[in-house]
Amino acid sequence: MNMLTQYGRMAEKHWREHCPHLVRDLEAKGQLHTMLLEAEEKTKDEMIELTQQFTKQGLTPQQAHDRAWEMVREEYILLPPEMVTS
Repeated sequence: MNMLTQYGRMAEKHWREHCPHLVRDLEAKGQLHTMLLEAEEKTKDEMIELTQQFTKQGLTPQQAHDRAWEMVREEYILLPPEMVTS
């Protein structure tokens, strides 16, 4: 089984805390690890692409990385919290 990178570990921590129903459903289907790997892969791919674009626009590598992270992080890693119903 592939080991998770920092993005996958961050996603798992965030999902378990803020999206427990999603985690429970994915675990029940045996898909949690696969979805975490997919989230980190998509994040890495988009981060590379955006960082390159921003660097070409004149940002420093750190600025480009930071801007890319701001744009991508909520797409796959820091998902919005689930609504709690009483």
